Amino acid sequence: MPGRILSTARIEFLIALRNRWVLIATAMMALFSLVLSIAGSAPAGDLGADRLSVTVASLTSLSVYLVPLIALLISFDAVAGEIERGTLPLHLTYPLGRGELLAGKLAAQLAVLALAVTIGFSVAAAVALQTGGPAALEGLPALFRLIWTSVLLGAAFLSLGHLVSSLARRPSGASGLAIALWLVFIVLYDLGLLAAIVADDGGAFTRRVFPWLLVANPADAFRIYNLAASDAVGAASGLAGAASSIAEWKPLSSLFFWPVAAAILSRLAFGRVQP
Repeated sequence: MPGRILSTARIEFLIALRNRWVLIATAMMALFSLVLSIAGSAPAGDLGADRLSVTVASLTSLSVYLVPLIALLISFDAVAGEIERGTLPLHLTYPLGRGELLAGKLAAQLAVLALAVTIGFSVAAAVALQTGGPAALEGLPALFRLIWTSVLLGAAFLSLGHLVSSLARRPSGASGLAIALWLVFIVLYDLGLLAAIVADDGGAFTRRVFPWLLVANPADAFRIYNLAASDAVGAASGLAGAASSIAEWKPLSSLFFWPVAAAILSRLAFGRVQP
């Protein structure tokens, strides 16, 4: 079983290389990270934080938007594309289970995303270290934390991409669902919470329900978990209060829960697909 998954992952990774997904994802992460590293670390002196820590805080806000988007772009046609090309029935004639096929695709796409995140953030870190001097080394633990949590966040949205791909069964429909999914998790969810807080006016919802709803969203959990350990929280986000008041185990649990839950849901949806 592991051999079949690895074989599938190798083939899918080579396809991603051929389709330039590795190059595109890496270039996007490196470009945006470099811009933030150069332009986003100006407040470092005012905050008393090292330059790399301020850069990591800025990269956290970038990752919330960019990592899920890249993950969905890579994965939305994982099943729907196979159906449209007529290759899914061929795959299923091999001694390869549906779960193994999906796991192989997930492993390859996760490798693409991890490579892009690592290279992109390393470029930004190199600039921050070069301009910030030895003091910037204090931000390295925060950078490592940002990288592996970004991979976890990406894993969740890769599997959510497989889910919408299985449900839509056509690339055009899957792309629309992927965009809607990104808008709900990244934009509309927070707007809805903000409206609820304003309507509640400091009531029970704000004190008891809101913190749990905040960490229930993997994007918000990712942001809170990374900003909680940052020396430059105020430079990056209005979630400074939430990041300092919510126990770290809550967003961390959400980050580990979502990739597993999304993978299970995508496998169940793929099981209902008729080739």
